[in-house]
Amino acid sequence: MHKEYENCKLCPRECEVNRTIKTGYCNATTETEISRAALHFMEEPVISGTNGSGTIFFSHCNLGCIYCQNFDISRRGSKGRKITDGALAEEMLNLQSLGAHNINLVTPTHYMPSIKNAIILAKNQGLNIPIVYNTGGFETVDSIKALDGLVDIYLTDLKYFSPYYSKLYSASEDYFDYASEAIEQMINSVGKYVVGANSLMKKGVIIRHLILPGLVNDTAQILKYIAKRWGEKVLVSLMRQYTPISSSLPHTLTRVITNEEYNTACELFEVLGLEGFVQQAESVGKDKIPSWDKP
Repeated sequence: MHKEYENCKLCPRECEVNRTIKTGYCNATTETEISRAALHFMEEPVISGTNGSGTIFFSHCNLGCIYCQNFDISRRGSKGRKITDGALAEEMLNLQSLGAHNINLVTPTHYMPSIKNAIILAKNQGLNIPIVYNTGGFETVDSIKALDGLVDIYLTDLKYFSPYYSKLYSASEDYFDYASEAIEQMINSVGKYVVGANSLMKKGVIIRHLILPGLVNDTAQILKYIAKRWGEKVLVSLMRQYTPISSSLPHTLTRVITNEEYNTACELFEVLGLEGFVQQAESVGKDKIPSWDKP
C-alpha cells in the first residue's frame, strides 16, 4: 500500500483522509479499480492511429462533473474491477502485445502512486510504447512532477476559465488556477509536442476543451489563454461531443451545442493559429460512450 493514500493530497481537493479507513471526495480506496482495458479508436488521430490506443479506464474521479458522459464509472458509488500494481502492469503489457500504439491511462489522478509503480514494473518487463496520462486537468504540480520520466504524453482537459462555472458544474472554484499550472508543469516535463513520421504522437501535451452549451464565451477565453501562454508548444483538441446524459441536469445543460456556438469556436481556433483537432458532428451521441467491464 502506498503511503500517499494514508493522508491523501493527490489532487487539489487535498481531502487528507486515510484511505485505508475512509474515502475522500473521489470515493476511491487504496485498491485500484479499473472499468475497461481495451484498444480504443475514438481518441485524437495522433493517439488512436490505425491500431488503437491501449486504453485503461479507472473508476471514480476527483472532479465529478455533473454532466460526465462516463458517469457510470466516475460517480462516487461506482465500482470497477480491483487490480494490483503487478496486474495493472500486465494489462499494459497485454495491450502492447495487441498492437496498441500507446498506453492511455484515463482518469488516473486518485491512483497516481499505484499507476506510477505499475508503469515502472511494466517498463522493467519490456513495455516500450508511449505512456499517455489522460486527465481532467484538476492536478497538483507535485503529482505531475512525480511522473517525470515515466509519462510521454499528457492528454489533459482545460474545462473552464470562469470560477463560477467550474464551481457550478464541477464543485471546484479554483479549477482554472490548478489546471493551468499543472499544464505548465506537464510542458516543462515533456517539452514541445513531437509527432513522428507515422503520424503518431511520441511526446508532448494535448489540451482538450469541451464546448459546453451556453459557454462559448468561456471557450473563447480558454482558447485565447492557450494561444498566449503556450502557443505552438501544444496541440489543442476542440471538442463538440457534449451529450446530455441525465434528465436531472440543470436546464442549461439539457441540450447539445448549436451549430452557431460550434462555428464561433472553430473560427476563433483558426484565427488564433492553434494547432490540433476539431471534432465533427458525428462525435455527438450516447452511442459513443464505451461499454464498461463488470466488477
